[in-house]
Amino acid sequence: MKRPVSYRDAGVDIDAGEAFVQEIKRINPAIGGFGGLIPLPEGMKKPHLVLSTDGVGTKLLVAQELGVYDTIGVDLVAMVVNDILASGARPIAFLDYYAVEKLSPDDASEIIRGIATGCKQAGCELTGGETAELPGIYPKGGFDLAGFGVGLVEKSRIIDGSGIRSGDAVLGLPSSGLHSNGYSLARRVLLEGAQAFGGSERTQILERLLVPTTIYVQPVLKLLSKIKVRGIAHITGGGLPGNLVRILPDGCEAMLHPDRWDQPEIFRTIAERGPVKPAEMYKVFNMGIGLCLVVAKKDAPEAIRQLRHCMVHAVEIGTIRKGCRRVLIDGVPLNGLE
Repeated sequence: MKRPVSYRDAGVDIDAGEAFVQEIKRINPAIGGFGGLIPLPEGMKKPHLVLSTDGVGTKLLVAQELGVYDTIGVDLVAMVVNDILASGARPIAFLDYYAVEKLSPDDASEIIRGIATGCKQAGCELTGGETAELPGIYPKGGFDLAGFGVGLVEKSRIIDGSGIRSGDAVLGLPSSGLHSNGYSLARRVLLEGAQAFGGSERTQILERLLVPTTIYVQPVLKLLSKIKVRGIAHITGGGLPGNLVRILPDGCEAMLHPDRWDQPEIFRTIAERGPVKPAEMYKVFNMGIGLCLVVAKKDAPEAIRQLRHCMVHAVEIGTIRKGCRRVLIDGVPLNGLE
């Protein structure tokens, strides 16, 4: 007689999965049911839900090479909650999806701890998630992460850019580095081929690439209670030109001045090592600005002061003027950059 075949023989270890669920419950005792429950705050007249989903992309490969998994969970939360914040909403709940070729409880626990840390930074609840072992879909050691978030905003306080006017100021909030976009290009330039960094230099580059995405939720929500913000743009794939334009109303363009902010060294390294043209850099990367706020010119100094009380060193990086709904870098549209 043939030996009976188990699920473990097929590549899925139910016992390891259950042990991991127990570890998650230890990290967050609220998790464990079939669905996550969270109460809505009282006192809102016309509450609107804001939903967002995102992932971490090929930054996962950087974490995998370093064997460090306790920050990519922060990235996962950041990419979702910063998008929710762009509507003026407060994130209230987060769920994750972790799919892996073979579950490693230690690596998975680090990832979940990072997600819990990100949720704490954002002030939202980690209400649940899903872990899936998928041998045959992912290569040996392969995995992916996805996150899902829910936010809440009063209808009268929704921010959609429609109030932006010529003469407004564009404030830039600094990024911690690449955040979670452009890693396919960054890895191609820095880590692959004849020009790739090696040895200790490679480790330093990997560590710089792994710096987690900044979560802007708490300081910006505090600002929204004091200052009228007319537009918020989360700078992700597409860079400053591709994301700031999304909140500009017809008849307005944004003029940005890169000499007004500090760009992390990693961007210069990528541009020089590629080489990568300026237009491509601005199209792919955030170039040192992770979030843009548009406020009335007269409110800009106070907004900057309020943010610095929260240890966010915002700067006025540009202005809104009449134009054809585009973003210019030092007066030059993206397709005109050399």
